Amino acid sequence: MHIQYGQRRRLGLPAFSAGSEPGAAPTSGNVPHETLQLDAASAQQLAVEAFLYGYPLISDLTAVYGFVAQGLEQLPASPFNTFSHATNLARPEEAFVSINNDTIYSISQLDLGAGPLVLHVPDTAGRYYVLQFIDAWTNNFAYVGRRATGTREGDYLITPPGWYGETPEGMTRISAPTGVVTIVGRFACQGAEDIPAIKALQSQLTVRPLQVSDAGVGSTSKRAGAPQPDARVPEDLRFWEQMRVWMHVFPPSQPEQAYQQRFAALGLLADSSPYVNPSTPLADALRAGLQAGEQRLEQMIKEGSATKTGWAIMPHAFDYNLDFFEIGTINSPEWKITDREQAHRMRAMAAREGLWGNHGYEATYARISQDATGQQLNGAHCYRITFTELPPVEAFWSLTMYDVPNYYLVANPIDRYSIGDRTPGLRYDDNGALTLWLQHDQPDDEAQRANWLPAPAGDFRPLLRLYQPGQAILDGSYVLPPIERVH
Repeated sequence: MHIQYGQRRRLGLPAFSAGSEPGAAPTSGNVPHETLQLDAASAQQLAVEAFLYGYPLISDLTAVYGFVAQGLEQLPASPFNTFSHATNLARPEEAFVSINNDTIYSISQLDLGAGPLVLHVPDTAGRYYVLQFIDAWTNNFAYVGRRATGTREGDYLITPPGWYGETPEGMTRISAPTGVVTIVGRFACQGAEDIPAIKALQSQLTVRPLQVSDAGVGSTSKRAGAPQPDARVPEDLRFWEQMRVWMHVFPPSQPEQAYQQRFAALGLLADSSPYVNPSTPLADALRAGLQAGEQRLEQMIKEGSATKTGWAIMPHAFDYNLDFFEIGTINSPEWKITDREQAHRMRAMAAREGLWGNHGYEATYARISQDATGQQLNGAHCYRITFTELPPVEAFWSLTMYDVPNYYLVANPIDRYSIGDRTPGLRYDDNGALTLWLQHDQPDDEAQRANWLPAPAGDFRPLLRLYQPGQAILDGSYVLPPIERVH
């Protein structure tokens, strides 16, 4: 899931607001920035590395603050520490990149600067739901829901970094790595007739401040707020200024802070903005590095890790969290990209393609852009995909259609944006196999129409979601079938 605000560059980089307040100064500061002590090639290469490192932070917090101020389509704007609830399944009018059409969203942006918060979850009576906790660096650090904690009613104490105190009786503590946190809630929805039941659950999903009487202690934290970049920084250097400010306000783990030292030469650890009146070598390196970084990110995504059948299945696309593991996460080598530089690259790709996506053990994603012969999928042709064995999942699965290059849902005359094991009226073969039809024009055959996922007229990219995937998916022993071009 990726939320875009504004129309900055082809990557959807944030259109920063030039606030009147200058950005805060880094704590690791007193770093001189009058002279760039690197040759041009080395400086540009370092800027590419810094771009890939900082892109997730910028994307996340731009989405967070934009969400609070503007909301997003059917998700209304709501202040920090409240929930915004969608009231319907997603539609093409909504500018979400790779949004799902399986669940109803409930999203809350938390500011823990004033102290801990108490989250209350309802009893969903077995219905699949998940509350995913994401820090400012896009780390998934906790889960509450069917897989992680069951579906009973419960209370959770969400604490800011450095908080001291006792967890009140009857609550489960979740320690947040950063002062701002996103909770992305998803409730499985069967269709329009299921909406009233979900609204009833949403009304019981609440967040409130921890009262002093709850624990008898307070917090040493201050409200995180929404720090702004220095308004004097030129627009084409705004990315770097915002990265400098937010790296300070939302520090990552100690190992990550040590890693950041390599970016001192670019001014990213400076006390005050070096980008208001930068030296020519520094400005040139940052501008070139930003452009090259964007191109590199797009190239990494295209390279992907496609299987022989054309699918890029990504059970480990969100394994870049190495330092923070709270309730519902799995802290084991299998679910960690232990090479930090590789983890940073994967984190950037995840932020670009699917910001706020789940770990693979909660939901595994598989995308495909080419047919069985290696040709780009395009609505001018008719395709089929046959599942001789249905995907092994503990919850459910779906195939969603997206256009290219935006990865938005595709408007169509039958209002079908995804298809899967919960779709009513599917036609199965006598042997239990399921054939789905992907094309722009409506099929003439009745059985094909029942199993039709409408495609755009041009290029497209379907995405398969597997909720609570079985072990055969996670270990690769289940092989997804290719998409075959029929005509």
